[in-house]
Amino acid sequence: MAELIYYCGTMDSGKSTLALQTEHNHATRGRRGLVYTRQDRAGAGILSSRLGLETAAIEVTEDLDFHRDVVNALSHGERVDFLICDEAQFYTPAQVEQLAVIVDNLDIDVFAFGILADFRTRLFPGSMRLVELADRIQALQVEALCWCGSRATHNARTVDGIMVVEGEQVVVGDTDSDAVVAYEVLCRRHHMRRVTSRTSHTQHMSPQPLPFASND
Repeated sequence: MAELIYYCGTMDSGKSTLALQTEHNHATRGRRGLVYTRQDRAGAGILSSRLGLETAAIEVTEDLDFHRDVVNALSHGERVDFLICDEAQFYTPAQVEQLAVIVDNLDIDVFAFGILADFRTRLFPGSMRLVELADRIQALQVEALCWCGSRATHNARTVDGIMVVEGEQVVVGDTDSDAVVAYEVLCRRHHMRRVTSRTSHTQHMSPQPLPFASND
């Protein structure tokens, strides 16, 4: 029986790499699938990983109807055994519901990959609907690390090197710290304190009173 599976984690947890590997594994077993993504760092119509791997993909737009797209492919004689859906956090709730209909009515597996929460620690609408509808939710096993070495659980956005917690939910950027808009993964403690790798050096090097008694 087909399933809707949501693989989720923070940035740098290997979700796009796993999406590419999943597509490869199924393709080598003779299965045929469609690959979707939205706002990939490499540009429209590309699913890429930070390891340098990439493949062509169908760009998901606001008006794309997954069910209609798959039915159209089937009606033209294409074989569709599964869907790879990367950057699923950017999909609309209605599009996630379309994926569930594909699983239930067309018996096609859907493997979705995405980030649960945004830089404000709030669930993306697409991720929220996937959590509500998915047959299985799989936390990615590759743990991203905060600059302190602890497990990273939160995504942080920086603008000109300063962490921000307000603004539009979706702003395209990458983990390049020199970019105007950049992203970094942090543990909860440092996300709450707004301490990034860049500001941690300043904070740790700032003068602190020593716990010694005065000789005066």
